Amino acid sequence: MRRGGGGAAGVTLAVLRLLRPGGFGGVSAGRTLWPTPPRCPPRRRLCSSGPPWRLLFLGSDHFAVESLKVLAAERSRAGGAVSSLEVATLSADVPVADFARRQRLALHAWPPADVDGRFDVGVVVSFGCLLHQTFIDKFACGILNVHPSLLPRWRGPAPIFHTILNGDTVTGVTIMQIRARRFDEGPILNQALHTVPETSTAERLADVLAVKGARLQLLDTLRDLPRRMADKREQSPTGATFAPKIGVSMSWMVWEEHTCRDIDRLYRAIGWRIPLRTTWMGRTVKLVDFAGRCHISFADASEERTPGRVSFHKESDTLAVRCKDGWVAFKAVILNKRLTAADFYNGYLHQTLRRPGGLAARDSAAAAFVSPPSTRPPDVGKRLHRD
Repeated sequence: MRRGGGGAAGVTLAVLRLLRPGGFGGVSAGRTLWPTPPRCPPRRRLCSSGPPWRLLFLGSDHFAVESLKVLAAERSRAGGAVSSLEVATLSADVPVADFARRQRLALHAWPPADVDGRFDVGVVVSFGCLLHQTFIDKFACGILNVHPSLLPRWRGPAPIFHTILNGDTVTGVTIMQIRARRFDEGPILNQALHTVPETSTAERLADVLAVKGARLQLLDTLRDLPRRMADKREQSPTGATFAPKIGVSMSWMVWEEHTCRDIDRLYRAIGWRIPLRTTWMGRTVKLVDFAGRCHISFADASEERTPGRVSFHKESDTLAVRCKDGWVAFKAVILNKRLTAADFYNGYLHQTLRRPGGLAARDSAAAAFVSPPSTRPPDVGKRLHRD
């Protein structure tokens, strides 16, 4: 039998290389990745030559998939701005890798081999890895990034969450050129504004910006890339803010510090992914189905103003909790399992208050949600005043 990579044996060898032990994200031999098609000898193009472009796409999540979808469709369109399209991901188990396999796009583990002279442009969307200059230099037109904010505002990995958390009324999408070892600091090639609806969640805003960034900004930039490169501008040294990753620590309620507006923004920013948290009788309670601000009255005015005070509002079937400047309502909680507001009141809160000595417990933890002593509220709004 002939040695080498010709015919079926060559394809088999390519697949085995992709599935080698310790390779692409721990992929086992039971999973198939599409092998890279036979390659022509590398040829270096000038960026000024114009489209169509040979692209390498780097991405991970659902936000990135929208851009990859548009690029794949453009590759199939006669006269499109994309002549070839390959994909690289940090893991085999991410939405971008799944889409690439379904579309039979060449899929590479990171870092990809044999990049020299094979691509004109790199496109990065939600990749999460700093790139070295030696890698960037392999692309005649450099590497572009689709970033869901109006840079330099909200550089970093979580711009959409911080847009909602800080109550920004305007955001947008920026197409920028990647700079080595620096997140989101490269020159801007294209930028578009988007008005943020007052009640928008981070999830809904991400969906809108993913489409806008892919269909309008990315394609528009690629179709006119030489001119965009010639007209690129550096980011302003003022107005830069950082958007760090979100985490569970951000979800803890500090009833003495959080206002009704803070809680509304926090829920819309992270609540769909990380439930808001508090404690009751030493147990963690997750607050879900936020119902907004509400109004509760007590005969004793001091009870009405006690932060963390919790009450069942029968008319709206919600749990009302006192915060710094008013009351907010939740339709359900999670305490081992999901409970409606009525279930929590009847099965836990009301039963505790009915025990011997329960009436005296109105001013104790039995009638209040409490935050752990070490919990600090997120800096809602503070970064706005640093600009």
